Amino acid sequence: MSARLIIWLSLLCVAIPHVLAASTWNKVCTLAPLGDGQDDTDQVEAAIAQCGQNGLTVFETGNYNITRKMTWDLASSRIELHGYLNFQPDIQYWLNANNTYRVVYIQDQASWFVVTGHDFHIDAFNTGGINGNGQPWWNYYTTVPRLDGDGRPLSLTVYQATRGRISNFHIQSPPFWCNAVAESQDIVYDGMVCNATNTNPEFYGQNIVPNTDGIDTYRSDKISLLNWDVTCGDDCLAIKGNTTNLIANNITCRGGNGIAFGSLGQYVDLNDDVENVLMENLSMVRLDPSIQPNMGTGVYFKSFDATVNGSPPTGGGGGGGYLKNVVIRNVMLDNVTLPIQLYQTNGAQPGDAPSKYQFSDLTFIGFSGTAQTNTIVDLACSPAAPCPNMSFSGIDVAPPAGQAAKYICQNVINEIGLPAPCNVTGTD
Repeated sequence: MSARLIIWLSLLCVAIPHVLAASTWNKVCTLAPLGDGQDDTDQVEAAIAQCGQNGLTVFETGNYNITRKMTWDLASSRIELHGYLNFQPDIQYWLNANNTYRVVYIQDQASWFVVTGHDFHIDAFNTGGINGNGQPWWNYYTTVPRLDGDGRPLSLTVYQATRGRISNFHIQSPPFWCNAVAESQDIVYDGMVCNATNTNPEFYGQNIVPNTDGIDTYRSDKISLLNWDVTCGDDCLAIKGNTTNLIANNITCRGGNGIAFGSLGQYVDLNDDVENVLMENLSMVRLDPSIQPNMGTGVYFKSFDATVNGSPPTGGGGGGGYLKNVVIRNVMLDNVTLPIQLYQTNGAQPGDAPSKYQFSDLTFIGFSGTAQTNTIVDLACSPAAPCPNMSFSGIDVAPPAGQAAKYICQNVINEIGLPAPCNVTGTD
Protein backbone atom coordinates (compact mmCIF):
# COMPACT_ATOMS: atom_id res chain seq x y z
CA MET A 1 0.00 0.00 0.00
CA SER A 2 1.39 3.41 -0.95
CA ALA A 3 2.15 6.12 1.56
CA ARG A 4 -0.58 8.23 -0.02
CA LEU A 5 -3.20 5.52 0.63
CA ILE A 6 -2.07 4.99 4.22
CA ILE A 7 -2.42 8.71 4.93
CA TRP A 8 -5.88 8.79 3.34
CA LEU A 9 -7.09 5.77 5.28
CA SER A 10 -6.20 7.56 8.51
CA LEU A 11 -8.11 10.62 7.32
CA LEU A 12 -11.14 8.67 6.24
CA CYS A 13 -11.91 6.97 9.56
CA VAL A 14 -15.57 7.57 10.30
CA ALA A 15 -16.99 7.71 13.80
CA ILE A 16 -19.52 4.94 14.43
CA PRO A 17 -22.23 5.74 16.98
CA HIS A 18 -22.34 3.53 20.05
CA VAL A 19 -25.30 1.15 19.90
CA LEU A 20 -27.00 0.28 23.17
CA ALA A 21 -28.89 -2.93 23.91
CA ALA A 22 -32.69 -2.63 23.98
CA SER A 23 -32.75 -3.14 27.77
CA THR A 24 -30.69 0.00 28.35
CA TRP A 25 -33.11 2.44 26.71
CA ASN A 26 -35.27 4.54 28.98
CA LYS A 27 -37.80 5.10 26.19
CA VAL A 28 -39.02 2.37 23.82
CA CYS A 29 -41.72 2.85 21.17
CA THR A 30 -43.07 -0.08 19.15
CA LEU A 31 -45.26 0.29 16.06
CA ALA A 32 -47.24 -2.05 13.83
CA PRO A 33 -48.80 -1.06 10.49
CA LEU A 34 -52.43 0.04 10.69
CA GLY A 35 -53.27 -2.02 7.60
CA ASP A 36 -54.16 -1.66 3.93
CA GLY A 37 -55.59 1.73 3.04
CA GLN A 38 -54.77 3.24 6.43
CA ASP A 39 -52.50 6.25 6.88
CA ASP A 40 -49.56 5.53 9.20
CA THR A 41 -47.95 8.96 9.01
CA ASP A 42 -49.36 10.23 12.31
CA GLN A 43 -48.28 7.22 14.34
CA VAL A 44 -44.80 7.19 12.79
CA GLU A 45 -44.26 10.87 13.57
CA ALA A 46 -45.60 10.44 17.11
CA ALA A 47 -43.23 7.56 17.81
CA ILE A 48 -40.22 9.49 16.52
CA ALA A 49 -41.24 12.55 18.58
CA GLN A 50 -41.41 10.39 21.71
CA CYS A 51 -38.44 8.05 21.25
CA GLY A 52 -36.28 9.56 18.49
CA GLN A 53 -34.14 11.31 21.05
CA ASN A 54 -32.47 9.14 23.68
CA GLY A 55 -34.75 6.24 22.85
CA LEU A 56 -35.42 3.10 20.81
CA THR A 57 -38.11 2.96 18.12
CA VAL A 58 -39.10 -0.46 16.74
CA PHE A 59 -41.12 -0.81 13.53
CA GLU A 60 -42.60 -4.29 13.21
CA THR A 61 -42.79 -5.92 9.76
CA GLY A 62 -45.23 -4.68 7.13
CA ASN A 63 -45.96 -1.55 5.10
CA TYR A 64 -46.37 1.83 6.78
CA ASN A 65 -48.33 4.09 4.43
CA ILE A 66 -46.80 7.58 4.35
CA THR A 67 -48.83 10.37 2.76
CA ARG A 68 -46.90 13.58 3.52
CA LYS A 69 -43.35 14.81 3.94
CA MET A 70 -41.63 13.70 7.10
CA THR A 71 -38.53 14.61 9.14
CA TRP A 72 -36.87 12.41 11.75
CA ASP A 73 -34.81 14.54 14.14
CA LEU A 74 -32.73 11.90 15.92
CA ALA A 75 -30.29 12.22 18.82
CA SER A 76 -28.54 9.42 20.70
CA SER A 77 -31.15 6.98 19.46
CA ARG A 78 -31.75 3.76 17.57
CA ILE A 79 -34.38 2.90 14.97
CA GLU A 80 -35.18 -0.73 14.17
CA LEU A 81 -37.06 -0.69 10.89
CA HIS A 82 -38.28 -4.21 10.11
CA GLY A 83 -40.89 -2.96 7.60
CA TYR A 84 -41.19 -0.48 4.76
CA LEU A 85 -42.11 3.19 4.72
CA ASN A 86 -44.53 3.03 1.81
CA PHE A 87 -44.71 6.43 0.08
CA GLN A 88 -47.94 6.74 -1.83
CA PRO A 89 -47.55 7.51 -5.58
CA ASP A 90 -49.73 10.63 -5.66
CA ILE A 91 -47.67 12.28 -8.40
CA GLN A 92 -49.37 15.67 -8.57
CA TYR A 93 -49.41 16.00 -4.79
CA TRP A 94 -45.67 15.40 -4.48
CA LEU A 95 -44.82 17.66 -7.43
CA ASN A 96 -46.27 20.59 -5.49
CA ALA A 97 -43.19 22.22 -3.97
CA ASN A 98 -45.09 22.96 -0.76
CA ASN A 99 -45.38 19.22 -0.12
CA THR A 100 -41.65 18.42 -0.16
CA TYR A 101 -38.48 19.77 1.42
CA ARG A 102 -35.88 21.67 -0.63
CA VAL A 103 -32.84 21.05 1.56
CA VAL A 104 -30.48 19.60 -1.08
CA TYR A 105 -29.24 22.82 -2.63
CA ILE A 106 -27.49 21.28 -5.61
CA GLN A 107 -29.92 21.38 -8.54
CA ASP A 108 -32.78 22.32 -6.16
CA GLN A 109 -33.89 18.76 -5.52
CA ALA A 110 -37.02 17.76 -3.61
CA SER A 111 -37.08 15.39 -0.62
CA TRP A 112 -40.05 13.68 0.98
CA PHE A 113 -38.16 12.09 3.91
CA VAL A 114 -35.31 13.81 5.79
CA VAL A 115 -33.18 12.36 8.59
CA THR A 116 -31.24 14.87 10.67
CA GLY A 117 -29.62 15.02 14.11
CA HIS A 118 -26.65 13.23 15.66
CA ASP A 119 -25.46 9.92 17.13
CA PHE A 120 -28.15 7.70 15.67
CA HIS A 121 -28.37 4.25 14.13
CA ILE A 122 -31.12 3.17 11.73
CA ASP A 123 -31.04 -0.59 11.12
CA ALA A 124 -33.47 -2.09 8.60
CA PHE A 125 -32.21 -5.70 8.96
CA ASN A 126 -32.48 -6.31 5.20
CA THR A 127 -36.24 -6.66 5.75
CA GLY A 128 -37.21 -2.99 5.66
CA GLY A 129 -36.52 0.43 4.25
CA ILE A 130 -38.48 2.55 1.77
CA ASN A 131 -40.89 1.64 -1.00
CA GLY A 132 -41.01 4.59 -3.39
CA ASN A 133 -43.67 3.07 -5.68
CA GLY A 134 -41.75 4.41 -8.63
CA GLN A 135 -43.42 2.56 -11.50
CA PRO A 136 -46.33 5.06 -11.88
CA TRP A 137 -43.75 7.86 -11.86
CA TRP A 138 -41.62 6.19 -14.51
CA ASN A 139 -44.68 5.56 -16.68
CA TYR A 140 -45.75 9.20 -16.25
CA TYR A 141 -42.37 10.52 -17.38
CA THR A 142 -42.43 8.59 -20.62
CA THR A 143 -44.72 11.37 -21.88
CA VAL A 144 -43.73 14.35 -19.69
CA PRO A 145 -40.30 16.04 -20.06
CA ARG A 146 -37.85 15.47 -17.21
CA LEU A 147 -35.91 18.42 -15.79
CA ASP A 148 -33.49 18.71 -12.89
CA GLY A 149 -35.25 20.20 -9.89
CA ASP A 150 -38.71 19.53 -11.29
CA GLY A 151 -39.97 18.18 -7.98
CA ARG A 152 -39.59 14.42 -8.27
CA PRO A 153 -38.82 13.43 -4.67
CA LEU A 154 -35.66 11.62 -3.69
CA SER A 155 -36.26 8.79 -1.26
CA LEU A 156 -33.90 9.16 1.72
CA THR A 157 -32.13 12.42 2.53
CA VAL A 158 -29.58 12.70 5.34
CA TYR A 159 -29.24 16.41 6.01
CA GLN A 160 -27.20 18.34 8.57
CA ALA A 161 -26.49 15.13 10.46
CA THR A 162 -23.44 14.07 12.47
CA ARG A 163 -22.25 10.64 13.56
CA GLY A 164 -25.06 8.62 12.03
CA ARG A 165 -25.24 5.07 10.74
CA ILE A 166 -27.74 3.46 8.36
CA SER A 167 -27.52 -0.33 8.05
CA ASN A 168 -29.06 -3.09 5.95
CA PHE A 169 -31.48 -0.70 4.27
CA HIS A 170 -33.50 -1.40 1.10
CA ILE A 171 -35.01 1.22 -1.19
CA GLN A 172 -37.40 -0.23 -3.74
CA SER A 173 -38.65 1.64 -6.81
CA PRO A 174 -37.35 5.15 -6.09
CA PRO A 175 -39.02 7.73 -8.37
CA PHE A 176 -35.80 9.77 -8.39
CA TRP A 177 -32.48 9.49 -6.48
CA CYS A 178 -32.38 6.72 -3.89
CA ASN A 179 -30.27 8.69 -1.42
CA ALA A 180 -28.64 12.04 -0.82
CA VAL A 181 -26.33 13.12 1.98
CA ALA A 182 -25.91 16.87 2.32
CA GLU A 183 -24.16 19.16 4.81
CA SER A 184 -23.32 16.20 7.04
CA GLN A 185 -20.29 14.66 8.74
CA ASP A 186 -19.30 11.19 9.97
CA ILE A 187 -22.06 9.21 8.27
CA VAL A 188 -21.81 5.47 7.61
CA TYR A 189 -24.06 3.60 5.18
CA ASP A 190 -23.36 -0.12 5.64
CA GLY A 191 -25.56 -2.38 3.55
CA MET A 192 -27.71 -0.43 1.08
CA VAL A 193 -29.81 -1.96 -1.70
CA CYS A 194 -31.36 0.39 -4.27
CA ASN A 195 -33.53 -1.22 -6.92
CA ALA A 196 -35.03 0.85 -9.75
CA THR A 197 -36.23 -1.80 -12.19
CA ASN A 198 -38.98 -1.15 -14.71
CA THR A 199 -41.63 -3.89 -14.59
CA ASN A 200 -43.91 -2.52 -17.31
CA PRO A 201 -43.47 -4.74 -20.42
CA GLU A 202 -44.46 -1.81 -22.65
CA PHE A 203 -41.07 -0.22 -21.92
CA TYR A 204 -38.79 -3.24 -21.83
CA GLY A 205 -35.52 -2.46 -23.58
CA GLN A 206 -35.75 1.26 -22.81
CA ASN A 207 -34.21 3.22 -19.97
CA ILE A 208 -37.32 4.73 -18.41
CA VAL A 209 -35.66 5.01 -14.99
CA PRO A 210 -33.17 7.89 -15.46
CA ASN A 211 -32.17 9.98 -12.44
CA THR A 212 -32.47 6.96 -10.14
CA ASP A 213 -28.97 7.52 -8.71
CA GLY A 214 -27.93 5.31 -5.83
CA ILE A 215 -26.68 8.33 -3.88
CA ASP A 216 -25.54 11.89 -4.44
CA THR A 217 -23.11 13.36 -1.90
CA TYR A 218 -22.84 17.12 -1.38
CA ARG A 219 -21.15 19.44 1.11
CA SER A 220 -20.30 16.50 3.35
CA ASP A 221 -17.19 15.17 5.08
CA LYS A 222 -16.17 11.69 6.28
CA ILE A 223 -18.76 9.58 4.51
CA SER A 224 -18.50 5.78 4.23
CA LEU A 225 -20.47 3.84 1.61
CA LEU A 226 -20.00 0.14 2.43
CA ASN A 227 -21.61 -2.91 0.83
CA TRP A 228 -23.94 -1.32 -1.70
CA ASP A 229 -25.96 -3.02 -4.44
CA VAL A 230 -27.52 -0.53 -6.87
CA THR A 231 -29.76 -1.30 -9.84
CA CYS A 232 -30.55 1.93 -11.65
CA GLY A 233 -30.73 3.81 -14.92
CA ASP A 234 -28.32 6.60 -14.01
CA ASP A 235 -25.33 7.17 -11.71
CA CYS A 236 -24.67 4.36 -9.28
CA LEU A 237 -22.84 6.79 -6.99
CA ALA A 238 -22.54 10.52 -7.74
CA ILE A 239 -19.88 12.50 -5.87
CA LYS A 240 -20.77 16.16 -6.07
CA GLY A 241 -19.25 19.41 -4.84
CA ASN A 242 -17.49 19.78 -1.52
CA THR A 243 -17.42 16.09 -0.75
CA THR A 244 -14.27 15.27 1.23
CA ASN A 245 -12.78 12.22 2.93
CA LEU A 246 -15.06 9.60 1.42
CA ILE A 247 -14.65 5.81 1.37
CA ALA A 248 -16.67 3.49 -0.88
CA ASN A 249 -16.02 -0.25 -0.55
CA ASN A 250 -17.73 -3.31 -2.01
CA ILE A 251 -20.06 -1.55 -4.43
CA THR A 252 -22.05 -3.39 -7.12
CA CYS A 253 -23.59 -1.27 -9.88
CA ARG A 254 -26.16 -2.99 -12.11
CA GLY A 255 -27.01 -0.98 -15.21
CA GLY A 256 -26.91 2.79 -15.39
CA ASN A 257 -23.98 5.11 -16.01
CA GLY A 258 -21.45 3.81 -13.49
CA ILE A 259 -19.80 5.91 -10.77
CA ALA A 260 -19.74 9.66 -11.38
CA PHE A 261 -17.70 12.51 -9.98
CA GLY A 262 -19.85 15.48 -10.85
CA SER A 263 -21.24 17.38 -12.38
CA LEU A 264 -18.87 19.99 -10.97
CA GLY A 265 -18.54 23.69 -11.67
CA GLN A 266 -22.23 24.23 -12.39
CA TYR A 267 -22.71 27.27 -10.14
CA VAL A 268 -20.73 30.31 -11.26
CA ASP A 269 -20.60 31.82 -7.76
CA LEU A 270 -19.54 28.63 -5.95
CA ASN A 271 -16.43 26.47 -5.79
CA ASP A 272 -16.80 22.70 -5.89
CA ASP A 273 -13.86 21.19 -4.00
CA VAL A 274 -13.61 17.40 -3.85
CA GLU A 275 -10.62 15.62 -2.29
CA ASN A 276 -9.44 12.51 -0.48
CA VAL A 277 -11.63 9.78 -1.94
CA LEU A 278 -10.86 6.07 -1.82
CA MET A 279 -13.07 3.64 -3.75
CA GLU A 280 -12.26 -0.05 -3.95
CA ASN A 281 -13.79 -3.40 -4.80
CA LEU A 282 -16.27 -2.14 -7.38
CA SER A 283 -18.30 -4.24 -9.84
CA MET A 284 -20.09 -2.85 -12.91
CA VAL A 285 -22.60 -5.40 -14.20
CA ARG A 286 -24.45 -5.08 -17.49
CA LEU A 287 -28.05 -6.26 -17.20
CA ASP A 288 -30.20 -8.02 -19.77
CA PRO A 289 -30.75 -5.22 -22.32
CA SER A 290 -34.41 -6.15 -22.62
CA ILE A 291 -34.77 -4.86 -19.04
CA GLN A 292 -32.09 -2.13 -18.77
CA PRO A 293 -30.07 -1.20 -21.87
CA ASN A 294 -27.25 0.95 -20.46
CA MET A 295 -24.05 0.22 -18.55
CA GLY A 296 -22.20 3.38 -19.44
CA THR A 297 -18.88 3.56 -17.64
CA GLY A 298 -16.79 2.18 -14.86
CA VAL A 299 -15.87 5.58 -13.43
CA TYR A 300 -16.24 9.01 -14.99
CA PHE A 301 -15.48 12.62 -14.07
CA LYS A 302 -17.26 15.65 -15.49
CA SER A 303 -17.37 19.41 -15.09
CA PHE A 304 -19.14 22.27 -16.79
CA ASP A 305 -17.07 24.61 -18.95
CA ALA A 306 -16.28 28.26 -18.12
CA THR A 307 -19.23 29.84 -19.95
CA VAL A 308 -22.59 30.23 -18.23
CA ASN A 309 -25.42 28.76 -20.28
CA GLY A 310 -28.72 29.36 -18.55
CA SER A 311 -28.99 28.84 -14.82
CA PRO A 312 -29.18 25.89 -12.44
CA PRO A 313 -30.78 23.52 -11.92
CA THR A 314 -31.09 22.84 -15.67
CA GLY A 315 -28.20 25.01 -16.91
CA GLY A 316 -25.19 26.79 -15.52
CA GLY A 317 -21.43 26.60 -15.79
CA GLY A 318 -18.48 28.83 -14.99
CA GLY A 319 -17.92 27.49 -11.49
CA GLY A 320 -14.46 26.92 -10.07
CA GLY A 321 -12.79 24.51 -7.71
CA TYR A 322 -10.76 21.35 -7.84
CA LEU A 323 -10.88 17.57 -7.53
CA LYS A 324 -7.74 15.84 -6.28
CA ASN A 325 -6.39 12.85 -4.40
CA VAL A 326 -8.78 10.18 -5.67
CA VAL A 327 -7.82 6.50 -5.67
CA ILE A 328 -9.98 3.89 -7.38
CA ARG A 329 -8.82 0.28 -7.22
CA ASN A 330 -9.98 -3.27 -7.82
CA VAL A 331 -12.72 -2.67 -10.38
CA MET A 332 -14.48 -5.44 -12.33
CA LEU A 333 -16.16 -4.33 -15.56
CA ASP A 334 -18.80 -6.40 -17.33
CA ASN A 335 -19.06 -5.14 -20.91
CA VAL A 336 -19.25 -1.45 -20.01
CA THR A 337 -19.31 1.12 -22.78
CA LEU A 338 -16.31 3.19 -21.62
CA PRO A 339 -14.28 2.10 -18.58
CA ILE A 340 -12.57 5.37 -17.54
CA GLN A 341 -13.63 8.82 -18.74
CA LEU A 342 -13.03 12.47 -17.90
CA TYR A 343 -14.54 15.43 -19.72
CA GLN A 344 -15.03 19.11 -18.94
CA THR A 345 -17.73 20.13 -21.40
CA ASN A 346 -20.96 19.16 -19.63
CA GLY A 347 -23.72 21.41 -20.95
CA ALA A 348 -21.29 23.12 -23.33
CA GLN A 349 -22.23 25.09 -26.44
CA PRO A 350 -20.04 25.80 -29.49
CA GLY A 351 -17.66 28.66 -28.79
CA ASP A 352 -17.76 28.34 -25.00
CA ALA A 353 -14.69 29.19 -22.96
CA PRO A 354 -12.80 26.12 -21.73
CA SER A 355 -13.30 25.00 -18.17
CA LYS A 356 -10.96 26.23 -15.44
CA TYR A 357 -12.01 23.47 -13.08
CA GLN A 358 -8.90 21.54 -11.98
CA PHE A 359 -8.68 17.74 -11.91
CA SER A 360 -5.42 16.31 -10.55
CA ASP A 361 -3.79 13.39 -8.75
CA LEU A 362 -6.09 10.58 -9.88
CA THR A 363 -4.96 6.98 -9.36
CA PHE A 364 -6.52 3.95 -11.05
CA ILE A 365 -5.39 0.50 -9.89
CA GLY A 366 -6.54 -2.95 -10.98
CA PHE A 367 -9.25 -2.53 -13.61
CA SER A 368 -10.29 -5.82 -15.24
CA GLY A 369 -13.09 -7.21 -17.38
CA THR A 370 -14.53 -6.20 -20.74
CA ALA A 371 -15.60 -3.11 -22.67
CA GLN A 372 -18.05 -2.63 -25.55
CA THR A 373 -15.67 -0.34 -27.41
CA ASN A 374 -11.90 -0.30 -27.79
CA THR A 375 -11.47 3.03 -25.97
CA ILE A 376 -10.45 1.99 -22.47
CA VAL A 377 -9.35 5.38 -21.12
CA ASP A 378 -10.54 8.75 -22.42
CA LEU A 379 -9.21 11.78 -20.53
CA ALA A 380 -10.35 15.02 -22.18
CA CYS A 381 -8.99 17.65 -19.81
CA SER A 382 -9.47 21.35 -20.42
CA PRO A 383 -6.70 23.34 -22.14
CA ALA A 384 -7.31 26.03 -19.50
CA ALA A 385 -6.69 23.53 -16.66
CA PRO A 386 -4.57 20.59 -17.84
CA CYS A 387 -4.71 17.51 -15.59
CA PRO A 388 -1.47 16.64 -13.77
CA ASN A 389 -0.52 13.33 -12.20
CA MET A 390 -2.78 10.71 -13.76
CA SER A 391 -1.50 7.34 -12.51
CA PHE A 392 -2.51 3.88 -13.74
CA SER A 393 -1.48 0.33 -12.84
CA GLY A 394 -2.99 -3.06 -13.59
CA ILE A 395 -5.30 -1.80 -16.33
CA ASP A 396 -6.35 -5.05 -18.02
CA VAL A 397 -9.71 -4.42 -19.71
CA ALA A 398 -10.40 -6.36 -22.90
CA PRO A 399 -11.81 -4.48 -25.91
CA PRO A 400 -14.11 -6.24 -28.41
CA ALA A 401 -12.54 -9.21 -30.15
CA GLY A 402 -10.14 -8.25 -32.91
CA GLN A 403 -9.75 -4.64 -31.80
CA ALA A 404 -6.72 -3.03 -30.18
CA ALA A 405 -7.21 -1.17 -26.92
CA LYS A 406 -7.03 2.63 -27.25
CA TYR A 407 -6.05 5.20 -24.63
CA ILE A 408 -6.70 8.92 -25.13
CA CYS A 409 -5.07 11.71 -23.12
CA GLN A 410 -5.98 15.28 -24.01
CA ASN A 411 -4.29 18.08 -22.04
CA VAL A 412 -2.84 15.60 -19.55
CA ILE A 413 0.43 16.21 -17.69
CA ASN A 414 2.46 13.34 -16.25
CA GLU A 415 0.41 10.30 -17.14
CA ILE A 416 2.12 7.11 -16.02
CA GLY A 417 1.40 3.41 -16.13
CA LEU A 418 -0.96 2.76 -19.03
CA PRO A 419 -0.20 -0.53 -20.81
CA ALA A 420 0.16 1.20 -24.19
CA PRO A 421 1.03 4.73 -25.27
CA CYS A 422 -1.68 7.29 -24.64
CA ASN A 423 -2.70 9.10 -27.81
CA VAL A 424 -1.93 12.60 -26.65
CA THR A 425 -3.28 15.86 -27.99
CA GLY A 426 -3.00 19.32 -26.51
CA THR A 427 -0.60 19.92 -23.63
CA ASP A 428 1.41 17.00 -22.28
